[in-house]
Amino acid sequence: MKTHKQFNISASPFDPDVLSGLLWQLDIEGITENENSLSVYADEKSEVSVVQISDMLNSLKDQNMIASFSIDESSVEEKNWNEEWEKTIDVIEVNDKIVIKPTFRDYSPKPEQLVITIDPKMSFGTGEHETTKLVLNLLDKYIDKGISVLDVGSGTGVLSIAASLLGAEHVIGIDNDEWCLENGLENVELNKVNEKVEIKLAEIYDVDEEPFDLILANINKHILVDIADRIYQLTKNSGKAILSGLLIEDKTDITELYNSKGFSLVEEEILGEWVALVFQK
Repeated sequence: MKTHKQFNISASPFDPDVLSGLLWQLDIEGITENENSLSVYADEKSEVSVVQISDMLNSLKDQNMIASFSIDESSVEEKNWNEEWEKTIDVIEVNDKIVIKPTFRDYSPKPEQLVITIDPKMSFGTGEHETTKLVLNLLDKYIDKGISVLDVGSGTGVLSIAASLLGAEHVIGIDNDEWCLENGLENVELNKVNEKVEIKLAEIYDVDEEPFDLILANINKHILVDIADRIYQLTKNSGKAILSGLLIEDKTDITELYNSKGFSLVEEEILGEWVALVFQK
C-alpha cells in the first residue's frame, strides 16, 4: 500500500486556523486537527520537508505570531484524508441562539435558534476556534437591524453570514485568498443571503464604500496593527469595530494603539487565552 509523509506540528500559542492557512501553501494532501497539534500529510515523493515547514513557521515567529514550534516526521499508509478530517468537525452551539452546522452533519434546531450552514473545506475555520465564538457572541449583542458591516478576513464567510441573519442590511466580506473567496461565496449561497452579503477578493485598502456602522476583524495582531488607520477611516462616527484573533497579552498594545487613532474601548470578552475587543469611534 502507498505510504505518505506525516508531519505532526505543535506550536505555542496553538492557532489551527493560522497554521492551516499557512501550511496549505505547501504541496500537501491533507491536514487533520488534533487537540494541541496538526497532522499534515504529503505524498511520499513530495518535496515537503521538516526544513521547508520550519522555514514557514519561523516566519510566524519573526512576526511574533507564535513563540515556539516542534515538528515530528513519520510515514503512514494512505487514507481518505477528507473523510478523516470530517470526523473531527462537528456542530458548534456558539451560544443559546447561534449554531454553526457543517454541511455533512445533521442537526435539529431548537425554537429561535439561528443555524448557519458552513461547508468549510479542509483549509478554513468552522467556528470551533475561541476567537470566532468571541466575535459571534459580541456580534449577537451589538448588531442592529439595517446596519452596514465590513468583515475583514472573511474566510468561510461565517461572520458575514451571521451579521446578515442577525439583521444587518448590507455586509461586505473581504479576503485576499482565492480559496476563501470561493468558499465564502459557496456559504453565502448555502445560507440564502446573497442579496445582503457580498464576498470580495480584496485587501482593506481596496474597499471604497462609504464608512460602515460595524467592522469585524478576526485576524492576527500584526495585521490589526498595520490596518488600524484604515479601520478608523472606514468606521462611521459613533460606529464600532470588533477585533479578535488576539491573545490576552495583546490587549494592552491594541487598546493603546486604537485609542490613539480615535477609538474608545467599550467592552472586552475573554475565552481561554484569547480576547475580543469592542471599540467605538
